[in-house]
Amino acid sequence: MGFVKVSGIVIKEVNTGDADKLVTLFTKSHGKIQAFAKGARRTRSALSASCQLLCYSEFVLFKGKDSYNVSSCEVIEVFYGLRSDMERLTFAAHISEITNDIVQEEQPSARLLQLYLNTLHLLNQKIKNPLLLARVFELRAMSLIGYAPNTMDIAQLEKCQSLYFSFKKSSVLCEADLEGEKGAYSICEGTAATIRHIVKSPLNTLFSFEASPLVLKEMAHINANYLRDKMDKDYKKLEYLELLKFKI
Repeated sequence: MGFVKVSGIVIKEVNTGDADKLVTLFTKSHGKIQAFAKGARRTRSALSASCQLLCYSEFVLFKGKDSYNVSSCEVIEVFYGLRSDMERLTFAAHISEITNDIVQEEQPSARLLQLYLNTLHLLNQKIKNPLLLARVFELRAMSLIGYAPNTMDIAQLEKCQSLYFSFKKSSVLCEADLEGEKGAYSICEGTAATIRHIVKSPLNTLFSFEASPLVLKEMAHINANYLRDKMDKDYKKLEYLELLKFKI
């Protein structure tokens, strides 16, 4: 038992009691931590600002016998641009749900945290297509936890007349490799190159490209099925945006 100081971002919040919250923090030093924030739902509470979803803060936590409690906190970044844009906020909620499912309790995951924060910053700045940011995050996150698909180098890609993504083999394939393969998804060369870039590139160049509507469409299909296969779950938050556009 004792006090622990961590920097982290709120990736989930649940209201408890009359004015309290249970917040899930993604921290650099301790991975995922759940902590009770007493009175955080009161407007005048010193914890209210820092204990909001997507708020990155310095937290002082008291570790009791069975749980953490937020003792104090100081805001670092609140991502105001996301809070005023329903579309980008929904994308942020989508990647937050995936992150919450991936990161382990009190297991540091610095690379995943950096990927998550970089994606949020780009969503917040509104300088990149949010569909592209989501596709990059989804596949790179899977790669970081050991589910990186097999890719071809550029020379191999250029020699293939037709390309496919095999969910069975978690791999990009040429038509010559399809014997006995069922359910492989036909993709264009741009999608195969995009998959390779997402899996192989360093973080500082990960988002330094654009993608055509066709590539984004094919990546959406691949990622949705890949997440379902690896995480045993359908992620449906982005479907809300499609319904909203249809109603409009």
